[in-house]
Amino acid sequence: MGGGVAGFLHYSADYRKPDKAFGGNDGGVRANRSIVVMSVGHACVDVYQGAVAALVPFFVVEREYTYAAASALVLAASLLSSIAQPGFGLLTDRYRLPWLLPAGTVVAGVGIGLSGVSDSYLLTLLFMAVAGVGVAAYHPESARLARRASGGRHTAMGWFVLGGNLGFAGAPLLVAAVVGAGGLRWTPLLVLPALVGAALCVPIMVLARAGRVAAAPGRTGVDDRRSFVILSLAVVCRSIVFVGLSTFVALYARERTGGGTDAGALALGLLYLGGAVGTVAGGRLADRWGRIVVVRWSYLLTVVATAGVVFVPGPALYLFVALTSAGLYVPFSLQVTLGQDYLPSRVGTAAGITLGLTVSAGGLVSPLIGALADATSLRIALIPLIALPAVAWVLVSLLVEPEMATSVGGGRAR
Repeated sequence: MGGGVAGFLHYSADYRKPDKAFGGNDGGVRANRSIVVMSVGHACVDVYQGAVAALVPFFVVEREYTYAAASALVLAASLLSSIAQPGFGLLTDRYRLPWLLPAGTVVAGVGIGLSGVSDSYLLTLLFMAVAGVGVAAYHPESARLARRASGGRHTAMGWFVLGGNLGFAGAPLLVAAVVGAGGLRWTPLLVLPALVGAALCVPIMVLARAGRVAAAPGRTGVDDRRSFVILSLAVVCRSIVFVGLSTFVALYARERTGGGTDAGALALGLLYLGGAVGTVAGGRLADRWGRIVVVRWSYLLTVVATAGVVFVPGPALYLFVALTSAGLYVPFSLQVTLGQDYLPSRVGTAAGITLGLTVSAGGLVSPLIGALADATSLRIALIPLIALPAVAWVLVSLLVEPEMATSVGGGRAR
């Protein structure tokens, strides 16, 4: 691991000489180790995105929040994040800010850690918002560095994103183990992954600063803003489906299967864990078939799978949750790299928007889903989610692979 960090820092010391950092006989090994280090750090921060939804059932049961009140917690974590993350992306395109990695991780952990300590609903909303800002601070800089460390390889970038997916997947298990055992007053224990993540980030931050990293990479292609906007709209559709299910699938699984909190935790865990398979598969499939083709077919799968989640009763629901997860996660890292290739002169901004929209847009809509569920039923409230992957499929069908964008290594994006 130490060699990987050193290789990454040597590479980061001059963004304009990417091939020298990972070239040579052992360059590929150093690059892969760097991605592994960053992937673990990514897991440590994304566990707090997953923890927001994982805490919702406990707030409903322990504090008797309505669906709308509980979903507003997701909104609190998403609202500031949706505003702040593109802003952090703009900053990282202009300045070298590696300290955002450990700082964002710690802020996210503290926000979630304090979310259950007070009975005040307003304070709970505030702490969720703090967690959202921490997540927003972490992602643009980390995605930019990971993109460069990956050398533009879809599979390597997929491994970085996989770390975040595993953090998501581990969140329900972590929350169930901690909060399920001691109640919401035990949420301060949830700060522990942040300490691990910060410990991984701090040496990178210190040595990267000492290496006098260039402020920003040079322009490598012509920005295609039209395609980036279309892609972003597709990401919004994905976000609404994913966050909507993340917020309510645990409660819905309990209704449809007649189980308790364990039944809900299993459904949420499958929704997150299926993403691990989807992300790795997405990178490999894209290397063979191209990103646009893979993303389109993934959204078609998601239409069918989401319908199964909504309408199929009993234990079979879990199969469709897993299929929905795969369909939503196969495009995840591919959309990040597509966004960066559509805006090659602003890769930090592109990452900030695409990664930010993956959660924040859905968080903005989830209170509406909760309000509809309170007025009708949770099943009726989830039905609109079936149509959104079809809309995303139509949008992605308007896109082509970014021919003019080049990878960070100087070659054409593949």
